Amino acid sequence: MEQAFIEKMKEKLLEQKNTILESLAAQDEDYKKIVEAGGSGDEIDVASDVVDGRLLESLGAQDSNRLQMINSALDRIKQGTYGRCLVCKEEIPEERLEAIPYAFMCIDCQSRSERQNR
Repeated sequence: MEQAFIEKMKEKLLEQKNTILESLAAQDEDYKKIVEAGGSGDEIDVASDVVDGRLLESLGAQDSNRLQMINSALDRIKQGTYGRCLVCKEEIPEERLEAIPYAFMCIDCQSRSERQNR
């Protein structure tokens, strides 16, 4: 895999990481506002606030998971193993990495893993 492509993916990963961190910070502020305002209002507003808070927590968990995957991909770049499937050790196609820069398995191994986990 060419170094120029790896550098391009590193920049993309860092952009995604910054976006997630900014999003989590904003969600944290939104969640604080929901909690602070939760005591005021009628029961419907309070119920809505609780649902909004749970949604924010769920989104935070998804972003947190993706952030871990991005950090792992950045570590693989440092180690020189980025772009190789962690299962079969074959090179992951650049098209897949363009779509999912933190992918750690080739399509075949990913599909096999998903079938086993059903």
